[in-house]
Amino acid sequence: MGIIIKPLVTEKMTAESEKYNRFGFVVLPEADKVQIKNVVENTYNVKVVRVQTMRYPGKNKSRYTKAGLISGKTNAYKKAIVTLKEGDTIDFYSNI
Repeated sequence: MGIIIKPLVTEKMTAESEKYNRFGFVVLPEADKVQIKNVVENTYNVKVVRVQTMRYPGKNKSRYTKAGLISGKTNAYKKAIVTLKEGDTIDFYSNI
């Protein structure tokens, strides 16, 4: 699981997985769609139909505290949305 950093388990992705059979993952920025497809198929034993990727840049954030203004930056990451064949599914909650 070198290419996949973690699965995205949010309300929006849970709704997408139930309705459209799509699952989200945070992946390495240098990973391409073919590598992501191969890793998901081998790891979860499913058939991948489509892979969509998105890059998110880091954003500058600042907040006011007693010590003054604190500035920072959020991490940049790449997200992959994987559409599976009808009938296949991934269960992220099986380890709990």
